[in-house]
Amino acid sequence: MCEKLDLVKITDVSTIVIGNPPPHHGGKYFIVVKVTTDSGVVGWGEIYTASVGPFMVAGLVADIADRWVIGHDPFRSELLVRRIMSSGYSLRPDPTIGAVASGIEIACWDIVGKETGRSVADLLGGRVHEHLRTYTYLYPTDDLPNVYTDPADAAERAAQEVQLGFSALKFDPAGPYTAFDGHQPSLDDISRSAAITRAIHKAVAGCADLLFGTHGQFTASGAIRLAKAIEEYDPLWFEEPTVADQPAEMARIAAATSIPVAAGERLNGLSEFAALARHAAASIWQPNLGRCGGIGAARKIGALAEAFGCQIAPHLYSGPILGAANVQLAATLPNFLVLEWIRDGSGFHADLLERPIRWIDGYVTVPTEPGLGVELDETVAALHPYADDGNWNDLHLQMHPDPIR
Repeated sequence: MCEKLDLVKITDVSTIVIGNPPPHHGGKYFIVVKVTTDSGVVGWGEIYTASVGPFMVAGLVADIADRWVIGHDPFRSELLVRRIMSSGYSLRPDPTIGAVASGIEIACWDIVGKETGRSVADLLGGRVHEHLRTYTYLYPTDDLPNVYTDPADAAERAAQEVQLGFSALKFDPAGPYTAFDGHQPSLDDISRSAAITRAIHKAVAGCADLLFGTHGQFTASGAIRLAKAIEEYDPLWFEEPTVADQPAEMARIAAATSIPVAAGERLNGLSEFAALARHAAASIWQPNLGRCGGIGAARKIGALAEAFGCQIAPHLYSGPILGAANVQLAATLPNFLVLEWIRDGSGFHADLLERPIRWIDGYVTVPTEPGLGVELDETVAALHPYADDGNWNDLHLQMHPDPIR
């Protein structure tokens, strides 16, 4: 008689809301999920959402864990996510519950890797890339505070990042995200965007791709006007030029410009990415693993993108656990383009990990240790609890200090 193998069961789920010290690169806080099994293995995940405050998210994690996660087999993460998402008879993408499910799902993959002694990349079919090209935002600094209003500051910051090793740079000078998406860029928005793009292009010509970002705030016609003003500087992409839930409008922009359109950080689940494919709305997809459904969902999104000739550039405006998940996924994708990174991954992001991810000359080396290949340093995390200051929803506050709400 064959011996029946003991199943691994999840016994505990907890949430750690970590305060990210100034200058808050990656956000003011990170929402990390710790999942523990009856075998004593700990898996780490991270949630990306700002629809409600982070402590409310922690309450949602506790509620979902009690109903669906405790006692569940972490090897069956597909079933787990579907049960969470179908709760309440919805079974459709939801920005907040989907993000909670994503963080728990990532932790399950970390557990499975540790239980089997293999990296998540190995479990997904193995690495096709050993090193991953990265890009960074052009963050303002004390000596260059006006990166998004002064072309000279923008050009100098760009040159500094290229000197550090980056060969791709993202910037979004067209104005902050607002509560009134779908407006025309003003003449000032267009002239400022063109001037800053021109200055950066001149400063790093031949050394780095330019990644022009917006926050989905323009109408299709307005975004086309803006694209024409920056097209001559040959950006690698025009990010989220119109609202995320109007792929037909985004397709109008894609058809009207030579700049590749990128989108996806605000999308949830396979079906919303499928709409990009159906409408030919974007050729570069940017899933955030802490929102889109986790590693398994992102793997499906990557395959769908490949079938439609699109590339994947995982989004990261979060902490290092989500960054590690992005690395494991990206290493397996034939259609991987570039990885968002929080500068060179040093500072607080590195401090939070027992073994920081290796970044050299603009490239991340894919960890080969079991699971995500990283461990949260809980001592460091405990020393940095998040104190709610009422501005938790302004993820890009330090870059655009006066968002219209």
